[in-house]
Amino acid sequence: MPEKQTIERAKRDKRAGKAPSTQAGEFVREEMDHIREGKHGARSTKQAIAIGLSKARRSGVELPAPKQGSTSTKSRENAKRALEEGRSRKKPSAKRSQATRTALRREGHQAASRSALASQARSSAKKTRTFIHEKGCSERSEDSSSACACAWLKRPGAA
Repeated sequence: MPEKQTIERAKRDKRAGKAPSTQAGEFVREEMDHIREGKHGARSTKQAIAIGLSKARRSGVELPAPKQGSTSTKSRENAKRALEEGRSRKKPSAKRSQATRTALRREGHQAASRSALASQARSSAKKTRTFIHEKGCSERSEDSSSACACAWLKRPGAA
């Protein structure tokens, strides 16, 4: 169950006209905080992000399921199911919730570390056309008006 503060921040984002992914980001942040404070763990950073996105969908954020080809069929179906559960107000199964919580408590807490998040962001950026400063780049300061040695990372075959 997401915290009241998180739901309020997501609602504030929605009122401000921000994208569903921005609204869902609040739930991902909450999930990372839970892992850091030891409430539970996660097997990987990707899993922690997925848990946060699922919570967002179940809380009513209109975040669509990933497109075909970007993720597995199972992940896409789970996302659709979470979105439907967010639209209906059905109470979640207590036994299932307890089992999930118990399983997550056995996992580690490294998934929410700064280095794990940074490497996840870097690998994700490589799949899309995103600008990333390399470690030790001199242009990482606020004065980045001049050209940088780092470049746009392009997906192979992208324009």
